[in-house]
Amino acid sequence: MKLSLQLKLGQQLAMTPQLQQAIKLLQLSTLDLQQEIHQALESNPMLELIEDIEDDENPAKETDTDSNTLDNPGEDYWQNEIPKDLKVDSNWDDVYANSPPPSQNFEADDFDFESRNSVEETLQDHLLWQLNLTPMSESDEAIAMAIIDAIDPNGWLTVDLESILAGFDPALEIELDEVLAVLHRIQQFDPIGVGYRNLSECLLIQLNHLGENHPPKLIENAKVIVRDYIELLGHRDYALLMRKTKLKEAELAETIAVIESLDPRPGANIAPPSANYVVPDVIVTKDVESGNWKVELNPETAPRIRINSSYASLVKRADTSSDNNFLRDNLQEARWFLKSLQSRNETLMKVATRIVEHQRGFLEYGDEAMKPLVLHDIAEAVSMHESTISRVTTQKYMHTPRGIFELKYFFSSHVSTKGGGECSSTAIRAIIKKLIAAENARKPLSDSKITELLEEKGINVARRTIAKYRESLSIPPSNERKRLSY
Repeated sequence: MKLSLQLKLGQQLAMTPQLQQAIKLLQLSTLDLQQEIHQALESNPMLELIEDIEDDENPAKETDTDSNTLDNPGEDYWQNEIPKDLKVDSNWDDVYANSPPPSQNFEADDFDFESRNSVEETLQDHLLWQLNLTPMSESDEAIAMAIIDAIDPNGWLTVDLESILAGFDPALEIELDEVLAVLHRIQQFDPIGVGYRNLSECLLIQLNHLGENHPPKLIENAKVIVRDYIELLGHRDYALLMRKTKLKEAELAETIAVIESLDPRPGANIAPPSANYVVPDVIVTKDVESGNWKVELNPETAPRIRINSSYASLVKRADTSSDNNFLRDNLQEARWFLKSLQSRNETLMKVATRIVEHQRGFLEYGDEAMKPLVLHDIAEAVSMHESTISRVTTQKYMHTPRGIFELKYFFSSHVSTKGGGECSSTAIRAIIKKLIAAENARKPLSDSKITELLEEKGINVARRTIAKYRESLSIPPSNERKRLSY
C-alpha cells in the first residue's frame, strides 16, 4: 500500500472557546451574569470594576487646630498620652475612653434595615412559643411537641393520632384520649384551627370562635353545612343544599358568606413564602411628545467593567518570559470577555426592539391586542438562528408600563379567524378571562357557551381548547363558579 499526500477543500463548523463563551453569556440570566462577571474580576487581573466617584461638593471646613496633632502627631504627643506601665488590676476602659459602637455611627435615614439577615418564623416556632406559655404536665408537653412536629405549614396534621401514640414508650402508659385532649388544646392556639385533621374540623373550630358578631342561628346553620354537607357545598349544589337544610335561598346565601370568610389554611399566613424579585433586562417607555416606544437596556443589570490600562501597558511584544505570557493571555481573555458582553447586549437589544415593534398593540391596549408571534419571525427579522433567539428570550425580562414580563411571554401560537386573519392564544385567554369576569354568577358560562361567543367574534376555537386555556388561567369549571346572589 503506497502512502501519498492529498489536498482537499472542505468546510466545518468549529466551536471555538470564544464562541462557547459568547453563547454561555447569551443564555445567562441577570443574576447568573452578575456572578459570572464577579468571577471574571477575581480570576483575571486585567479586568477592573468601573466605579463612579462623586466629588465632595461640601468639603470639610478647615479648623485652626494644629495639623501636626491631628494628621501627623509628633513623638511628644504619644509619650504624653500613653503611660509607660499599667496597673495590674486596671482596666483598658479606665485609661482610654471608649469609642461609640459602630451601630451608633449611622444616620437613621441611610440605614438599610432590609440588608440585615432576618430569620423568618415558622409555624412550628409560633406554636412552640405558645406551648412554652401554656401550663402542662411533662407527658402532655411531650405529646404536644410530637403533634406540633407533625403539622405542615398550612396547619394540617399530617399524621393520625394512632401513629403519634405509637411513637411513645409503652412504659409511659399514654392513652389515645390524652393525645386527643392535647390536640384540642393545640387547636385553640393562634391561628385558630391549626392542627386540623380535615377541612370540616378546621372550619368548625373557627366557627366556634366567631363570637357575638353573628347571630347564633346563622352560626348553627353554618356548622350544620360544614359538618354534614361540606361536599355539596364544594360542588355548588345549592338546590340540594336548600332541600337538605330546609333553608331559603337568602338564608343559604348568608350562611355561605360566613363560611367563605373562614380560612381553610390557617397556618399559611404565619410564614408566608418569600418574595422573588425580578430585575428587568430591558426597559420600555413611551415618548409622550412623539408617541414612539423607546427600548433601552437596564444599566443596573450588570456591573460595568473595563481593562486595566496600567496592567495592559506592562505587556511587551517581544518578551517571551512566563510573566509576560501570563499577562498577554489574561489580556486576550479580558478582551474576548468584554466583546462577548457587548455582543450579548447588542443581540438582546435587537430582539427586544423587534418584539416591541411587533407587539405595539399590546403595549397600547393590553392582552387582547396581542399578536401571534413565533421565534422564527424574530429570527428572520434580526438575521439570526431560532436557537439564538430562544437563548436570548429565556430568563430575560422586560419592564413595560403594563408590568414586567419575560420575553417569552410575547410569543404565542395563533388561531385562524373567519376573516382570514390570525388571533394569538394570549389574546384569546384575555377574552375568556373578560367574559368570565362579566358572567352571571347564578348561571356561569360553560366552555361550549364561551366557544359560541368567540365564534360570534370570528374566532374559531374548539371547546377542549377553551377548557385548556381556562385551566391555564386557574379558572374552575362552570359548576364550581356558581354563586348565589347575596
